[in-house]
Amino acid sequence: MLLSSSSSSTIPLVVSIFIIILCMLSTEALVKLPENESVPAVIVFGDSIVDPGNNNNLATVSKCNYPPYGRDFQGGKPTGRFSNGKIPSDFIAEELGIKNLLPAYLDPTLQPADLLTGVSFASGASGYDPLTSKIGSAYSLSDQLEMFKEYIGKLKDLVGEERTSTILSKSIIFVVQGSNDITSTYFILRQGHGDFASYADYLVTLASSFLKELFALGVRRVAVLSAPPLGCLPSQRTLAGGVQRECVDNYNDASKLFNSKLSSGLNSLNTNFPLAKFVYVDIYNPMLDIIQSPQKSGFEVVNKGCCGTGLIEVSILCNRYNPFTCDDAKKYVFWDSFHPTERAYRIIISEIIQKYVDGFF
Repeated sequence: MLLSSSSSSTIPLVVSIFIIILCMLSTEALVKLPENESVPAVIVFGDSIVDPGNNNNLATVSKCNYPPYGRDFQGGKPTGRFSNGKIPSDFIAEELGIKNLLPAYLDPTLQPADLLTGVSFASGASGYDPLTSKIGSAYSLSDQLEMFKEYIGKLKDLVGEERTSTILSKSIIFVVQGSNDITSTYFILRQGHGDFASYADYLVTLASSFLKELFALGVRRVAVLSAPPLGCLPSQRTLAGGVQRECVDNYNDASKLFNSKLSSGLNSLNTNFPLAKFVYVDIYNPMLDIIQSPQKSGFEVVNKGCCGTGLIEVSILCNRYNPFTCDDAKKYVFWDSFHPTERAYRIIISEIIQKYVDGFF
């Protein structure tokens, strides 16, 4: 039976109303927001720390949609998340009461309702530096920005211009980059071409340009995460920490210098764009505190990952055929030689959300 023109025109409206109702049925927020304020969605750009599976169908070694990744995820399913379970983007969405999992934008099972409450565009092995993403065969920040523009178009088709504008301006956008730029691109490729201070300035310039593009698209609340203590990652301890595999000072010093310059860059943006909130989020110190005082959080192992020997395994080297993988990841700060465990992520994200959430309002 053919639909009349009037009845067919109501279908998009009915679908949109249904989607909005679904989105209102959010999870209970774990953090208290200021009165009369809301966060309709969480939108994430970045690297493997917040990639929930965008790299799954990409021709790259920087993916992990196979066991034992995801071992402690729902149903023990590897989804492409670089951990044994949930990752920071999931915990951020959960803490804000939006949803329990933040899906990958490129997830083939993504539903229209998912778009209204946020997605992740992040790609493992990417960075601020375009060369970083090229080396890792990852989606660069420019690629992620193009996906975001496509996403905005889909939002407009679903709920119209006005609602889309509200979602963009009131949602919190998280940017998680810099680690691959420092550990891989600078120390392996660019170190002989200039000092790190100059490279850090370059990264902050790229970050600032990206944030300005987000502002031009209607974004107003942005969290930019610092680099972690990269010298204390198990992989860096193995590669440059000597026989005792100590934390590597020059990597940590590079993280701290980059973080200082990034914080200053965000202060400048806040001065020049008073309608926006660009919030610097320190993860260096919370993570270093866990590594230096693991007993406070109930961890036992900080200098190696759970997967395999934990000394160097990451991505394809962390696989089901490695006989050395630990039995209980809860005792470990790191899942593989580069990425923390679900439990470590949960502790860090809970702390930083509580600390920084008021800065967006």
